[in-house]
Amino acid sequence: MPLTNNDTFKKLRVAHKLRDDDIIKIFALVDFKVTKSELSAIFRKEDHPKYVECGDQFLRNFLNGLIIHLRGPMPPKKDNNPKDKNPTA
Repeated sequence: MPLTNNDTFKKLRVAHKLRDDDIIKIFALVDFKVTKSELSAIFRKEDHPKYVECGDQFLRNFLNGLIIHLRGPMPPKKDNNPKDKNPTA
C-alpha cells in the first residue's frame, strides 16, 4: 500500500516537530491560507467521518513553504547574459 499525501504530510509534521500554528505560518510564506480545522481534518484517520484527503496542490504548497522556512527566501537571480555586460557588442 503506497503512502498517500496525508501520510507524507503527517510524517513531515512529526519529523520537523511542527505544531498547527507552525504549519499555518509555513503556508503563509507561500500566500496559501489554511485554517486549523482544515489541518485537523487532514490529520485524522481515514475511517473518521470528517477525514479530508490531502490534495496535491495542498501538499505542494506546504513543501514550497517548508523550503522557505528552512532555507530562507531564494535570492534574486543575477542575469548572466553577456550582451548586457558589453553594450557595444
